[in-house]
Amino acid sequence: MVNYTLFSNNPEMMERFGKYSKITGVIFLIIGLVGIFWPVLMSVTTAIFVGWLFVFSGIMIGWHTWKTNPKDWLGWFKTVIFFLTGLFIVIHPFPGVAALGLLFAIYFLLDTFASTALAFTMRPEKHWWIALLNGILSLAIAIFFLIGWPFSSLWLVGLLVGISLFFDGILLLSLSGAAKESK
Repeated sequence: MVNYTLFSNNPEMMERFGKYSKITGVIFLIIGLVGIFWPVLMSVTTAIFVGWLFVFSGIMIGWHTWKTNPKDWLGWFKTVIFFLTGLFIVIHPFPGVAALGLLFAIYFLLDTFASTALAFTMRPEKHWWIALLNGILSLAIAIFFLIGWPFSSLWLVGLLVGISLFFDGILLLSLSGAAKESK
């Protein structure tokens, strides 16, 4: 998120900020609703997406090792670890969902701090409280997530990611509206 007051004296930037905040906010709202209404689908999709990120990272690490020092066995070892971990998650996404459950609990704890910091940075502005609400909800979600881990990860990953994205979308839409009002 961007503190729009940093460029409020630049009308062209404010217009772009408002436009792209609205587009991104609508996309986040839609993805968030998918996670809320079909959490298992979102959980499995998220695990497969992360698996592919690992696969492609492994390929890139291997390419880098090959180009820089083909005799570097640690580079090749890291390539194999990333590639096989990603491949395992893509082929068997359900254990990946359980692992993601713990990672998402950590993410929501970190999002708590980021959203709260954003809220206090924006505090004199009209919609600062939405960022604070996002931080409070992220904390509640992280705690709720840790209580049922790992068994509830199958539906919690998608549901909680959906809720977080939904509120991020609301925040972006409100910032878009505030940017439009400040013209």
